[in-house]
Amino acid sequence: MAEGGRRHRAFIGSFTAAGGPGLVAAEVRPDTGALVLTGSLGTVPDPSYLALSPDGTMLYAVSETAEGAVAAYRVRGEKLEPAGPPVPVDGSGPTHLGLYAGHVLTANYGSGSVTAVPVRPDGTLAAAPSGVLRHTGSGPHDRRQRGPHAHQVQADPGGRWAVSVDLGTDSVRVCTLNGGGAPTVHREVALRPGSGPRHLAFHPDGEYAYVVNELTPTVTVCRWDAAGGSLKPLTEVPVLRGAPAGDAYPSGIVVSPDGRFVWTATRGEDVLSVFVVEGDGLRLTGTVPCGGHWPRALAEHGGFLYAANERSGDVTWFAIDRATGLPRYDGSVKVAAASCVVFD
Repeated sequence: MAEGGRRHRAFIGSFTAAGGPGLVAAEVRPDTGALVLTGSLGTVPDPSYLALSPDGTMLYAVSETAEGAVAAYRVRGEKLEPAGPPVPVDGSGPTHLGLYAGHVLTANYGSGSVTAVPVRPDGTLAAAPSGVLRHTGSGPHDRRQRGPHAHQVQADPGGRWAVSVDLGTDSVRVCTLNGGGAPTVHREVALRPGSGPRHLAFHPDGEYAYVVNELTPTVTVCRWDAAGGSLKPLTEVPVLRGAPAGDAYPSGIVVSPDGRFVWTATRGEDVLSVFVVEGDGLRLTGTVPCGGHWPRALAEHGGFLYAANERSGDVTWFAIDRATGLPRYDGSVKVAAASCVVFD
């Protein structure tokens, strides 16, 4: 059973525009990692990415639409209850969100911006954003980088900084909130032009960060200076052993809790890649099929790895070999247009 006998839960996001049910709740079987679906809620369109409050009592979801919104839900066992109306984020196509300094931050892909929405003491959201940071810039890719496209935003491990990853500008912005709660840039860090950074994951030691790139199937290894809020790119490592057979668009990236391994998911090739952490670098040791088609997101929980496969409409899970980090397929559950999975 989970620590202290507590039952763990999972929550799955999906694209309602592609036939998904919206938000899906599940119970996690700790011995096998299996997900048992317990219900769904379709109150907002396209809740493509989710985040839980630290105490697990609130769930926040983006609404990845042209108008763009964020919504809050109370967690009642395996059930969800809306906690107020969705809040417009003054940005289009929010793809990711994170909790930072008493706010929910959203990364708005369409408008290339980051929005801050205050969180009230009871966990509900304020009626309007406290500020919006509008990214500027572009990249060399003719179609995908004509302007900024914020793809992810999260707090650093110490909670002092927020980092936003922008696919359109090939950069990571280290941010804080000003006195009015508006996101402001502390430092912008340039990555290789045309790489198309998508998501970033921190090493548990707080000294490294790994950026998975969507437009070139690679991971950029960076050193993280928490005191100065500075990210320094060190090296770039392919996620595949050779040239891809067709489409290859990396999506999710996860670092193991013990810091020994890094895993990525790549859409098109539909594989999970395994890296061993070696000081300032990563060593690719293998790839395995993701068990579905178009793995949009990746998560680790309780010694198992989970892939949300958007186009095959399922979430697959894998037992992780503790010695090698290699995932072994163990099962799946059907969720149409699955986009992410998070755990309490």
